[in-house]
Amino acid sequence: MSPHFRDLGTALEWRAKGETLRVEAWGPDAVRVRAIPGGPLLDDLPSALLDAPPPAEVEIKIADDHAILVAGALTVRIDGRPEGELQPDLSSSAGLLTFSRTEDGAELLAEQPAHFWWPGPRLATATGNGYHRLEQRFRAYRGERLYGLGQHTHGLLDQKGAVVDLVQRNAEVTIPLLISDRGYGLLWNSPAIGRVELAETGTRWVADSARQIDYWVTAGGPADVLRRYAGVTGHSPVLPEWASGFWQCKLRYRTQDELLEVAREYRRRGLPLSVIVCDFFHWTHLGEWRFDPAEWPDPAAMVRELDEMGVKLMVSVWPSVSPVSENYHPMLNQGLFIGTESGPVAHADWPDKGLGAYSAQVAFYDATNPEAREYLWERLRRGYHDVGVSVFWLDACEPELKPGHQNHLRYHAGPGLEVGNLYPRENARTVHEGLTALGETEVISLNRSSWAGAQRYGAALWSGDIGTDFATLRAQIKAGLNVMLSGIPWWTTDIGGFHGGDPGDPAYREVLVRWFQYGAFCPLFRLHGNRGSGHGLEPGMTGSPNEVWSYGEEAYEILTAFLRLRERLRPYVMEQMRTTATTGVPPMRPVFLEFPQDPEAWLIEDAFLLGPDLLVAPVTEAGAREREVYLPAGARWTDAWTGEEHEGGRTVVVAAPLERIPLFLRDGARLPVRENA
Repeated sequence: MSPHFRDLGTALEWRAKGETLRVEAWGPDAVRVRAIPGGPLLDDLPSALLDAPPPAEVEIKIADDHAILVAGALTVRIDGRPEGELQPDLSSSAGLLTFSRTEDGAELLAEQPAHFWWPGPRLATATGNGYHRLEQRFRAYRGERLYGLGQHTHGLLDQKGAVVDLVQRNAEVTIPLLISDRGYGLLWNSPAIGRVELAETGTRWVADSARQIDYWVTAGGPADVLRRYAGVTGHSPVLPEWASGFWQCKLRYRTQDELLEVAREYRRRGLPLSVIVCDFFHWTHLGEWRFDPAEWPDPAAMVRELDEMGVKLMVSVWPSVSPVSENYHPMLNQGLFIGTESGPVAHADWPDKGLGAYSAQVAFYDATNPEAREYLWERLRRGYHDVGVSVFWLDACEPELKPGHQNHLRYHAGPGLEVGNLYPRENARTVHEGLTALGETEVISLNRSSWAGAQRYGAALWSGDIGTDFATLRAQIKAGLNVMLSGIPWWTTDIGGFHGGDPGDPAYREVLVRWFQYGAFCPLFRLHGNRGSGHGLEPGMTGSPNEVWSYGEEAYEILTAFLRLRERLRPYVMEQMRTTATTGVPPMRPVFLEFPQDPEAWLIEDAFLLGPDLLVAPVTEAGAREREVYLPAGARWTDAWTGEEHEGGRTVVVAAPLERIPLFLRDGARLPVRENA
């Protein structure tokens, strides 16, 4: 038996030439892999995983030149002798890992050395002070399809062939869970800045500067992977019932009277409204986290009136603090800001009230610091919760630094390059822990960025500041499905996009209508955007009107019909949200998630299922009044508008007039798509 292997009961460890490699059962059908180039493994690094793994059965076998760990459906083999032991030509194979399906021994994933001599599949290049540029290489497989990785604007559903930066940016969200059609999922369990290269010659994960390789692998189809992932990173709570309705938002309502008048108009028109949003610059100063009494004289009365209408108020919260804020110097003196390796604290240029045409060098609270989270929550409690606000919009939470260089930053949790992607999850944690400590049972925050495990804090994601054309809408459909495959089940877009859009332009009205139809079937249904053009970034800014009556009579009739349709579907939506909270399977599903045995289903990028029973096929081309829809094999499909039935496994051409989005019901499912049907 080789002295390089150790049986640790639930883990198998291999040591040679200073490197420690551990494969540990981590939940059913899954393992956690950690490797460090020198010294013992580090147990206190930031992680996506819960503190303790779910129980799992483990079997370990050690031979002279290899060892095997069996964790349910997943088998892991460690191969290779270290250099100098009889077979020096195997030096790059020392500690080589292969992941196989236990049932039949089929290879799912395997490490691949870069060269037969050096380097091996794991490369650590020193960057100083015990940190390394870490690389983890795996074999490529011809025809493999790869999904997940968070939210990106590249317009891909299958990301094989892409290079994806692992960094948080506006509209680019890193959640490093990768799902393969080969029957496995891999979580890169590191918040380090880096990239993943999904090349035809191999897959390579890179952390620019970190101390330890850490990843989690599970065997199974996409739904199995998401179930296992939720088990080890945390389940989302059940979406609050009110959150499944319609959210009205624009950039921005400037006063209490203006916001209330919009809510009152929805009520006068008899239109459903669940949430209305108070956007940025409502504050006295950036980083004071309270209403400006000059514009919002009685927020408690505002919240009471909205409550009487059955409407929640969501308030924008930014992590940035202006030097003129009353909180700036106390936070600076207590070390509650993101710091730097040298020089002043991290900053960005941002306008604030009272500065005229000038901008301020704002700082950012350090969400990875428990004391900073407590400080911020206390201000949110005083400024908002005490007047009745319990729904928070966590904007610019990447955070939006200038310049966006993590290499110079110092967080409480560690250096920027090692922990920078963690920030948005810990920011959501601030609100979750604060509200639950006050006894709130329905917790949801809307976030512009996220990271693995944020779902357990009730963190919803929206897709950031995006374009306002059909090309962007097409990309958003794929982005949303990849978010669903990344373990974040609550997601939405700015319906109509963010950057502009003229409510009086017939071409844009068509974009808005088609986007609104799509949005009615997203997990969250929210209208937002900076309509018009030429609005400078300053405290008094506001966009053009963005209510459903802002786009002309024809659009109004269509939009209100889809408001009512969403209302009819809310019981079904909530049924899916309860399923998600229990299983981790998302409400909005790529077609292949429900039909993995249909090869054609893996090719569908422009349609999806809401729950198991409703196939949604958005229209994303200007002037289109029909479209092709593939109906997956293994089910019978009914056109929800006409009642026409089709056998699955075929493509049909369906009518799509401006007032209609193609919808199909599975195997006789009955949903109230048509009014009075």
